[in-house]
Amino acid sequence: MYPLTAIELDEKFDLKKSIASGHLPLTLYDNEPEEYLKGYIQTYLKEEILQEGLTRNIGDFSRFLEIASFSQGSCLNYSEIARETSLDRQKVTSYFNILEDLLIGYRIPVFTKKSKRKLTTHHKFYYFDVGVYKSIRPKGPLDRPEEINGPAYETLVLQEILATLAYENRNDTVYFWRTNTGHEVDFIIYGENCFTAIEVKGSGTIRTADLIGLTLFKKDYPTATCICLYIGKEKKLLNNHIQLIPIETALQDMSWLK
Repeated sequence: MYPLTAIELDEKFDLKKSIASGHLPLTLYDNEPEEYLKGYIQTYLKEEILQEGLTRNIGDFSRFLEIASFSQGSCLNYSEIARETSLDRQKVTSYFNILEDLLIGYRIPVFTKKSKRKLTTHHKFYYFDVGVYKSIRPKGPLDRPEEINGPAYETLVLQEILATLAYENRNDTVYFWRTNTGHEVDFIIYGENCFTAIEVKGSGTIRTADLIGLTLFKKDYPTATCICLYIGKEKKLLNNHIQLIPIETALQDMSWLK
């Protein structure tokens, strides 16, 4: 079960609304979607998990949910999260297992096939819906908008990719790519008939520096299709090998995911 897709939403799809409150069905019909999401988190992510006996301490789990939200779209450091939550590392790992078992969160592995560079060994983490992520993520005056919205755009793209692969009965796997020197590509879709590298940018302007990860990946894997999704309006080819596509356009026609 996945959140609704942009294609399913059809004319109701609005990128700004999607980033603000996600694609859980009832958020579309609730006059206060943020309040609905808070209730959803309280009822499902906390109480039902407690009732199912998956954890005995809802206070620890609630604290973990918030701290985990700071790792959205980032490589997981279980020891650091354990320190932040005052839990042992084994407990933190078990909580991530719960999120993944219930399809509430995803751990994305690094793409290492025929690697020519030293790569990170850590997984990246995402909550399953951008609205759920933004509702769980604590906010304060020291937070820069890009710290929250950058992972939000990545989350929206990821949930659309996962839904598309599932609904089309494809066996392709979602990875990411990150070198030990910090160069990264957000998502690598790899399968028998698909090899696509995707970078997601919550900006309307793309600089050369924004494409370093994709450029390096293309150098290492010349057969890969490289795509940069951004919030601008123009669709074009960059550097003869990177397709620049507006996120809004891409999510309403997923044919590029081949």
